[in-house]
Amino acid sequence: MSRIGLFRTLVIVGLVGLIEVLCRTGVIDNFTMPPPSRIAKDLQHIVVTGKFNAAIAKTLSSAAIAFAAAVVAGIVAGVLFHSTPRLRRALDPIFATYYAIPVLAFYPLLIIIFGLGDVPKIIIAFMLGVVAVILNTLNGLDRVPPVLAKTARVARLGRVGTALKVTLPSAAPYVLTGVKFAVAYALIGIIGSEFVMSTDGVGFEIAFAYNNFDNATMYPLILLVMIVSIAVNLVLTFWEKRLLIRRGLR
Repeated sequence: MSRIGLFRTLVIVGLVGLIEVLCRTGVIDNFTMPPPSRIAKDLQHIVVTGKFNAAIAKTLSSAAIAFAAAVVAGIVAGVLFHSTPRLRRALDPIFATYYAIPVLAFYPLLIIIFGLGDVPKIIIAFMLGVVAVILNTLNGLDRVPPVLAKTARVARLGRVGTALKVTLPSAAPYVLTGVKFAVAYALIGIIGSEFVMSTDGVGFEIAFAYNNFDNATMYPLILLVMIVSIAVNLVLTFWEKRLLIRRGLR
C-alpha cells in the first residue's frame, strides 16, 4: 500500500473509531446514531436475512441501467461534439451551468409522462450522469496527440474507426474519470428519486425507516450504499491508474 493509501486508511479508521467512542460514551445520543459497530452488525443481519433483497435489487438494477445508458450516450455524444466544433461551442454554456439545475425538479413532470414506474428514476439518474461523461470524454479527446489523428488519416480510417481504434483508447484514462462520476450520480439519482416519490427501492426504505425512527434499518442501508459506491469506484480507480501507468503519465 502506498503512503497516500495508508494515510487515507488511517484517517478513515480514526474517524470511525472517534465516532464509536463518542457514541459509546453518550456524547452522541444512541437514539440519534448508534455506534458504527452496531450499524455493521445490523447490516450483517439485513444481508443474512435477505429482508431487503428485493429493494436492493430494484435500486441497483435501476442504477446499473442509468449508469450504462449515461456512459454509452456520454461517450458517443462526446465524440460527436469533439468532431463538430461549432456544435460544441454552442453547447459549452449549457455544460458549464448544467449542474446548477436541480434535475430532481423534473421528477413530477416525468411521473406525469411515464407514470410511477422505474422510468422516471432512471431518466433522472441518466440526466445527472451523462453530462459528466461527456465533459470528461471531451477533456480526454482534447489531450489526444495530433500525431495519432494524422496516423488515422494516413490509415484511411473513418470517423467511427478513428474514434474506436485511436482517439478513445488514447483518451481512456480521462473517460474513466467521467465513468466514476457516472457511478456516483446514478446512485444519487436513483436513491434521491426513491426518497421523493416511490414505493420501493433502497431510497424508499431509508426514508420510511427515517420517518419511523428505525435506526436499525436506516443506517445499515446507508452504509450499504456507501460500500457499493466505494467498491465500484475503487475498481475503476485501479483500472484508471493502470492505464495512466501504461501511458507513462504516472
